[in-house]
Amino acid sequence: MLDASFIKASSTRHPTNNQIVYSDPEERVGRMGRSYALGYKVHLSINSKTMLPLSCLFASANDNEKKHSLTILEKAKGVLKSSGVKLRSLIADSQFSDSKIRAAVDRAVIPYPSNQKRGVKDVLRVDKKFRTFGPEDQKKEYHKRPSIKAVNSFLKTQFGMIVNKVRGLKQVATYALFSILCLVLNREAAQNIGRLDKAVSPTYFNT
Repeated sequence: MLDASFIKASSTRHPTNNQIVYSDPEERVGRMGRSYALGYKVHLSINSKTMLPLSCLFASANDNEKKHSLTILEKAKGVLKSSGVKLRSLIADSQFSDSKIRAAVDRAVIPYPSNQKRGVKDVLRVDKKFRTFGPEDQKKEYHKRPSIKAVNSFLKTQFGMIVNKVRGLKQVATYALFSILCLVLNREAAQNIGRLDKAVSPTYFNT
């Protein structure tokens, strides 16, 4: 699975240029949900079955997801290959709908936006109410997508990525990588004691 998550800026906008931050010139204005804010984005891939991160990349918030998707995808392929596993399919939002991304995998479970494949009915689409239309097998697989949203939520609420107070892309990336590492180590600890239900519960191991 591929997705991008917003890391909000810890400082304020520049007094003469509202597109940049006063104390962090690397932060940019980007889409955060239905609004816009200053910050960075973490571009992440995960294994849909284990919900473990495979690869990540950090960039300013104004970078389009497609710009980094192939890099993230190739890194994920490398991780899977080193484990003797082949990428079976790629699940992502319609914002990742691009011919190069689709060509890079055997099976792309990515909805087509309304301006692509017009008039073609037998393709996966998602409307404004998040209802899916198209082939049943793709609809079923696309419904696994909330897993990566959950991972991004865990990283922010359980592993501290949302409370970063550092500035600069390198420092933000370092801080976020510690959050990702904590998520992986928490999963490993839960597996070692046979309690996978505690895979994303750091408080269980702190008490």
